[in-house]
Amino acid sequence: MRHGEPRLAKGRWIAPLQMGQWINLYNQSIIKEGGIPAQCAAAALSASTIVASTAPRACSSARALGDLPFMQEAMFSEAGLPFALWKAPWLPAEAWAAIFRLLWLFGYARGSDSLQITRRRARAAAERLVALAARGPVLLVGHGIMNRLIGKELQALGWLARNRQGSRYWSMGVYEL
Repeated sequence: MRHGEPRLAKGRWIAPLQMGQWINLYNQSIIKEGGIPAQCAAAALSASTIVASTAPRACSSARALGDLPFMQEAMFSEAGLPFALWKAPWLPAEAWAAIFRLLWLFGYARGSDSLQITRRRARAAAERLVALAARGPVLLVGHGIMNRLIGKELQALGWLARNRQGSRYWSMGVYEL
């Protein structure tokens, strides 16, 4: 981040109407260097294809895995986070993110695609991964909620989830046909 640009402050208390700006800043963020688990780096080296969402943090994650070519596709982007135009109450941004994600699961989607639309995108993303897997192992550098939805779709297509591991930001799931 360059000097003078707005910061995505952790723990900063905001009103719900400020979540739109917070979400935009989060969507433009990149990862901090270091802390890549060895199994993630190994998966990147063994992949025939690496694909990432178009989000800056996913692309910076893909680059951090090594000097390996990767494709960017918007269908793998994170499920959008809704927000509201209320002026109060004020809570930490992370609390609002959790509240709005929960509301999204129950149908609230102001400023984002609905769960139903996102599930259709996850289905298309799973089908894309299956097509790419015809050429060999695929590594997807994606996002938490969307990865879970894609995983469910892969399982519906007959793929088995194996060996889920990792930390909050660097987790990995392996799917096999």
